[in-house]
Amino acid sequence: MKLSAFLSGRLGFGTAPLGNMFRAVSDDDARATVEAAWAAGVRFFDTAPVYGAGLAELRLGDVLADKPRAAYTLSTKIGRIVLDQERPKTASRPAIFADGRPNVVVNDYSADATLRSIEDSLKRLRTDRLDIVWVHDVAQNVYGDVWIDKLAECRTGAFPVLDRLRDEGTIAAWGMATNPTEPIEIVLALEEAHPAAFLLASHYTLLEHDHALQRLLPAAERAGAEMVVGAPYNSGVLAGGANFDYRPASPDLIGRMARLTELATAHGVSLKAVALQFCLAHPVSAAVIPGATRPDRIAEDVAALTAPVPAALWQTLRDERLISPAAPTPKSTSG
Repeated sequence: MKLSAFLSGRLGFGTAPLGNMFRAVSDDDARATVEAAWAAGVRFFDTAPVYGAGLAELRLGDVLADKPRAAYTLSTKIGRIVLDQERPKTASRPAIFADGRPNVVVNDYSADATLRSIEDSLKRLRTDRLDIVWVHDVAQNVYGDVWIDKLAECRTGAFPVLDRLRDEGTIAAWGMATNPTEPIEIVLALEEAHPAAFLLASHYTLLEHDHALQRLLPAAERAGAEMVVGAPYNSGVLAGGANFDYRPASPDLIGRMARLTELATAHGVSLKAVALQFCLAHPVSAAVIPGATRPDRIAEDVAALTAPVPAALWQTLRDERLISPAAPTPKSTSG
């Protein structure tokens, strides 16, 4: 089943920040932000067990428990099991989720772990079903060279389980969720795996899209697989933050950002509008899921999705090689 067949709207909400990514967020702020997304008409919510060792799922579930289940689309991920056991106080804390829950998280893509992960997520999310399940972070940036071993574990474990759950109607779709494009390219080419979609984080954005354009997206079009774009602001730098792809932005990137901001301002639009609409312009894109920790950020995202972006701005971005000449851009409503 195509994602676009059951998604209501192309703007979703990514909940990694609600797992205390980079900084602690209060329960009240987390709740207010999810409620603001709902009030603004957002009906696609994405989360994962690893986001704060279950914290994001718990916070999202607390809000969505009061909403009609048929009214929204919910996705989470497998590959990490959150244990009841807590880390020793002397143990190092997970880097970008250092302020999450102290529970131990173990990596496991086996069949049994896949089923357990889904069961645990259902409890934390306070729901009886999931719409989309992503196989999370099977990639070199997480596991180094042994990521191939993790992929082999998926081929005998997670993939057959998720195919069965989809065929039984327990879930509507499954796919890969990674930052690098290569793992998704490989899985799309496997005869025994049948993902309907993929979640690509940080690598089809205004700042980072060349490799996806060259290989992944043509392969996805051939396979009929749709894309959800995660981290469309590249971990914050495109929304005024200091991080790019979960690390401090380099001086070169900061200079590029300054030029992008200058051009967007000169054409009377926000850089958020340019960033979100760029992500959705490719025919493979089904949705984009920026994260937020404040209600006003939700309002900015909603406004950015429909703000008119002049054709002249897209042309200038091409002329200055700030976006690839091969990248599709939206049909502009103003000249």
